[in-house]
Amino acid sequence: MFTGIVEETGIIKAIQHGGRSSQLTIGALKVLEDIKAGDSINTNGVCLTVTAFGNNYFHTEVMPETLRRTSFNTLSIGSAVNLERALRLSDRLGGHLVSGHIDGTGRILRRWEEDIAVWFTISADAAILRYLVEKGSVALDGISLTIASTDKQSFSVSVIPHTSSVTTIMKKKAGDLINIECDMIAKYIEKLSSPESSGSKIDLNFLAKNNFL
Repeated sequence: MFTGIVEETGIIKAIQHGGRSSQLTIGALKVLEDIKAGDSINTNGVCLTVTAFGNNYFHTEVMPETLRRTSFNTLSIGSAVNLERALRLSDRLGGHLVSGHIDGTGRILRRWEEDIAVWFTISADAAILRYLVEKGSVALDGISLTIASTDKQSFSVSVIPHTSSVTTIMKKKAGDLINIECDMIAKYIEKLSSPESSGSKIDLNFLAKNNFL
């Protein structure tokens, strides 16, 4: 589990392609301070397992399903990636709950500046947009951001200078792909509320009975 608060940006040092998978070597410093093999590191929004590491790098493996669902096929040697270690239960939750399991990718339609803020409008499939709400949270390449607006084809976020300076977001331009993870709470609520759910149905009667209304 992660928070979407990026700790540092790393650099892709090597890529070894398999038949339908890849092995990555990623240069880093901060996230390696207390790392061990088997730990998880959120890499551009994707939860990856550390298979080996040294003083300034770690190795990880990317499975075919990850390559299908993310923008990892666009990475090359020298690409910068956002990095975050897994959340400790004693940590402050500065962003929102992020699993590192990508729902899909979006494409940046527009980028513009408004005073100190940088805006991005991103197109996405309806299957993703259904979980995005104004003032809700979304993780873009592993960055926890607030949704400023949304419509039937796209959504927009506004990025503060600090986020711009410590993540890879400013490297993105119109036409680029970006990894999207929706707020997991919305997905669980939808599942539990559906008629097909095998558990108790969450509806207005359920909420009233349990003093939520």
